[in-house]
Amino acid sequence: MISTQSWRDLTFLHWEVDPARVAPLLPPGTRPDLHEGRTYVGLVPFRMVGVTLGGGPTLPYVGAFLETNVRLYSVDETGRRGVVFLSLDTDRAVVVPAVRALIGAPYRWARMRFDRDGDVITYEARLRRLGDRPASRVVVRAGAAREATPLDDFLTARWGAHVRRPLGTTFVANQHPPWPLREAEVVELDDGLLASVGLPGVAGAPPAHVAFSEGVYAEFTRPRRVAP
Repeated sequence: MISTQSWRDLTFLHWEVDPARVAPLLPPGTRPDLHEGRTYVGLVPFRMVGVTLGGGPTLPYVGAFLETNVRLYSVDETGRRGVVFLSLDTDRAVVVPAVRALIGAPYRWARMRFDRDGDVITYEARLRRLGDRPASRVVVRAGAAREATPLDDFLTARWGAHVRRPLGTTFVANQHPPWPLREAEVVELDDGLLASVGLPGVAGAPPAHVAFSEGVYAEFTRPRRVAP
């Protein structure tokens, strides 16, 4: 185990995308994972809290931060399913080089804001060091608890990430309980992060899947190489 952490106040927003469109964005040895012939891109904002190294005490300063990630859904040649992060934006500058060096995840530094007023949750992010500084603003209203659907399971029951590295693709496994999901309604959505990672136009349509979760606790193991 290399790290433990909790993901809190998390919203899943997903759009259907053509598998052929996203296949070139995946690392070697993986392909788009499909649900009923479709694959998805996700925009996932949340709060990261209680970050540790090896299960020790919560790290000072970087033990809690905001994050928004853009992710795809992958399967490798052994049938192992995961996610592929196209970007992970955070408001902690030191996290960016540290996690890039440790596991290769494509973190970026952003100015971010989170607010929760009852069941209305607001997430804002604006990149600090990328050309026109693309931004994202998401406001959702969380509703009643719901039983997970087959699509929920496909999108959220992912215990690892495929990561592109200079010496080959690696798989970073994690463990966490099933996500406790709630209904969610999009109140406001204005996103430029999907376009910033090569998917222009996608966020202009309403998402095909939206859900909110109070969060889960997760443990991560060391990366393992899966493809040259």
